[in-house]
Amino acid sequence: MKRNYLYIAIAVVAVAFVSYFLTRNGKAKVAAPEAGQRGGPMTVNALVVEPRAFANIITLSGSIEPNEQVQIRSEVSGIVRSLGFQEGSMVQKGQLLLHIDDSELQAQLIQAQSREKLAEDNENRARLLLEKEAISQQEYDVAHADFESAKAQTALIRAQIAKTTVRAPFSGKVGLRSVSEGEYLTPTTVVANLLSINPVKILFSVPEKYSTQILDGQDLKFSVSGSDTKYDAKIYAIEPGVDPATRTISIRALANNPGGRLFPGSFARIELPLERIDTAVLIPTQAVIPVQNGKQVYLFKDGQAKATPVEAENRTASEVLVNEGIAIGDTVLVSGLMSLADGTPVQVDLIESNN
Repeated sequence: MKRNYLYIAIAVVAVAFVSYFLTRNGKAKVAAPEAGQRGGPMTVNALVVEPRAFANIITLSGSIEPNEQVQIRSEVSGIVRSLGFQEGSMVQKGQLLLHIDDSELQAQLIQAQSREKLAEDNENRARLLLEKEAISQQEYDVAHADFESAKAQTALIRAQIAKTTVRAPFSGKVGLRSVSEGEYLTPTTVVANLLSINPVKILFSVPEKYSTQILDGQDLKFSVSGSDTKYDAKIYAIEPGVDPATRTISIRALANNPGGRLFPGSFARIELPLERIDTAVLIPTQAVIPVQNGKQVYLFKDGQAKATPVEAENRTASEVLVNEGIAIGDTVLVSGLMSLADGTPVQVDLIESNN
């Protein structure tokens, strides 16, 4: 029991000693408040808005297509007698690609030509007899009809013979073939693909809100997977209507491909510049604060931070294009924004914009 009293006495002495030490020079000192806590203006960075040139560039996904593409087929069935191309080679317009056996049709043509010659002779004799009134008009008309029918039959066989040869409809590169000489071919068999790859087409879609900013003949740049090279293209066709399913407009552009480095079917990353603004209002992205009803910035006015709503949709990696709410010459606060409220006294250090 005595030991407990001893502990209590020691504690009382210790408390008294500490109190004496803290109060020997009067009241305990209290840390002075910081400048901002004393009610003085905060110091923040700001910039004066200057007119800037801005070209809005949107990035889109697209695909590369051949300028022209067909599947080489035969219109008639038969044995392949010759192939006039090498796989993967360039061919010229009108070049013979495929020849089907036409020996039977050639025999039919000879027969038809003989009948045509006979019908022509009969028609000539009938004309002379008609002039001499040796036969009636009806008899001459029959001879003339036989001659016209024989000519039509000859022309039909010639057309069938023409279908036994397949020629390139345009200059381009032919792909891998699926038939060989001596094989029986039907119209359903695809012999090979023929593609015109210089120039190539770039197909992509643009959201409908940009429809009024896209022009025929407009230039753009694009790149392909696995390469940092930028290629140039020019818009040549715009779909006149909006796709109701995607709310986009389909667009095609042409790009030169002299070296054949752009392959049809490849993915294309497109950079499409829209309208250019010579007196744009551009501010740093950190100056724009998302709020419940949109976006706002703080402007420096009369020594205070003034919360100002703005409209801004387009942006770059570091800046935002403001459409409404800020004018040229306004001073925009760009630091300390989380500590500001409307009417907060501030002192600004001006910085330069990223021209």
